Amino acid sequence: MNKPPLDIIDLARQLVAIPSVTGEEGALADFLRERLTALGFTVTEQAVEGRRRNILALSGPTPRVILCTHQDTVPPFIPLSEDEGHLYGRGSCDAKGIMASLVGAAAGLPPEIRAACGLLFLVGEETDSLGAEKANGLNLTPDFIIVGEPTENKLGLGHKGFITVRLEARGKKAHSGYPHLGESAVLKLLDALQRARGLEFGQDRVLGGSTLNIGRVEGGVAANVVPDRAWAEISIRSTGPSAAILDEIKTVVGGEVEVDVLSVSEPQTLFTVPGFETVVLAYGTDIPYLRALGRPLLLGPGSILDAHIDGERMSKAQMRESVPLYQKLVRQLLALPDAGGGS
Repeated sequence: MNKPPLDIIDLARQLVAIPSVTGEEGALADFLRERLTALGFTVTEQAVEGRRRNILALSGPTPRVILCTHQDTVPPFIPLSEDEGHLYGRGSCDAKGIMASLVGAAAGLPPEIRAACGLLFLVGEETDSLGAEKANGLNLTPDFIIVGEPTENKLGLGHKGFITVRLEARGKKAHSGYPHLGESAVLKLLDALQRARGLEFGQDRVLGGSTLNIGRVEGGVAANVVPDRAWAEISIRSTGPSAAILDEIKTVVGGEVEVDVLSVSEPQTLFTVPGFETVVLAYGTDIPYLRALGRPLLLGPGSILDAHIDGERMSKAQMRESVPLYQKLVRQLLALPDAGGGS
């Protein structure tokens, strides 16, 4: 394999040092435009919202393979630090270390192979995948898109879907000494949540079972007031069709509790090739939203267990190992018959 022509660890340092919490990716897009142009790529900026832009970098007019990850991070920003084995800081694992590896892999390919590849860096993956939705409008018809997320350098067989639902209960205020004069929204909500916890959504042969998480609960105004309003947000990592799961939730918790569906993405079965260790992932990605950009694959250095935490970190060794893995994957995909673009 070709040695990458740039220091990917140093590039990752620069990327992590730039804050890019979702909604504030503008400065990172500026940096990517300048750095990728300097590396010889033709860079196109796709406006998404305000200064937020998707960044597309090409070495040829008709890429068959797109290497893709996201610019944004979860809050809050955590400055860069490092030791001998790891980079630390917000986005080091999810997904700026991966971004540096993708750039190193693409830049290190021979010109004739590099011309068949592109780099695509999206905004908004951590919330609503707005950048991924917008990217479907790019004038591209690749056969494959390799999405970079932390998989410990294993090729993803599939990942779960993600459903977010808000449950809201309403009641009637009263003095807590006379609860019979009121109607507790909190009690209604607790009953609904308990019923939701009892749901079973079945098993998928590859992805396993769906899981439910009660992520937020809020209600009432004071301990001595019967609450007239309470709400919760729940999420389901789904392994079956979202419509069926939502029907079950609405049936079980409906009636006294309002159900508002905030987001839905379907579970994904991913494209694979031989010669890679494989894994099934419980988290979601931009893949369900990248419908026009080819058959999806999922691979990246780092562990998802090191993402989204105060001590977020990325293994320098896994970053270095990922570069020839990405290059191997690109070569194998380009050796397959032309699929004519799209998914």
